[in-house]
Amino acid sequence: MIAYLRTCFISGLLVWLPIWVTLLVIKFLVDLLSRSLLLLPPHYQPDALLGFHVPGIGVLVTLVVIFLTGVVAANFIGRRLVDFGDAIVGRIPVVRSIYTGVKQVTHTLFTPGGQSFRKVLLVQYPCEGVWSIAFQTGEVVKEMEGPVNQGPMVSYFIPTTPNPTSGFLMMAPKSKVIELDMSVDQALKFVISLGVVQPGMGTLANNKKK
Repeated sequence: MIAYLRTCFISGLLVWLPIWVTLLVIKFLVDLLSRSLLLLPPHYQPDALLGFHVPGIGVLVTLVVIFLTGVVAANFIGRRLVDFGDAIVGRIPVVRSIYTGVKQVTHTLFTPGGQSFRKVLLVQYPCEGVWSIAFQTGEVVKEMEGPVNQGPMVSYFIPTTPNPTSGFLMMAPKSKVIELDMSVDQALKFVISLGVVQPGMGTLANNKKK
C-alpha cells in the first residue's frame, strides 16, 4: 500500500513539477517586462490612460517598443541617432561607466559569431577535485594575466542551480579548465534539472520509446 501511494505521488510530481517551474519562469519574465511601464509617469501609464487594468498590456507594450526601436536602429538615420545618444551618455560621469559596460555585454552576448557563452567548460569549483559546469565568457587581458603568471587565462561564469541566472564570475588558466563537447542548451538543461537530465538523454518521448 505504501509503495503504491509513493508511486502515485511521484507520478503526480513528475506531471506538476515541470509545469510549476515553467510557470514560475514565465511569471518572472512577464513581471520583468511589465515593470518597464513603471518608468513612465503615472498619468501616462496604460492603466491610467484606459481607465482600467488590462492583463499583459505591459508585456505587449514593451515588446512593441523593443521591436520598433530595432526597426529604427537598423537603418542609417537610426544608427546615427543611437551613436549621438551614446556620445551624450558617454559624457556623463558614473552613468557612462554603467551604460558602457552593459552595452558591451549585450553586444558580446547577442552579436552573431561572438564567443561568449558559446563554450561549455568543466572547472574545479568550489574546491580541488570537485567539478562544476561553466560557460566561457571570454579571454582575460594581458594586464590581468601578468600578476598570475600562469599563461593564457579565460573568464567563465558558473551558474547556480536550478536558477542559472545567478552565479559566479571566475578566471583561471586555460590549462586548468576542460572544454566539453556539449552545447549550451544541453548544459543549461543539466544545470536546471539538478543534474537529472544528462546530455544525450533526448526527450521524454524518445526515452519512453527506448
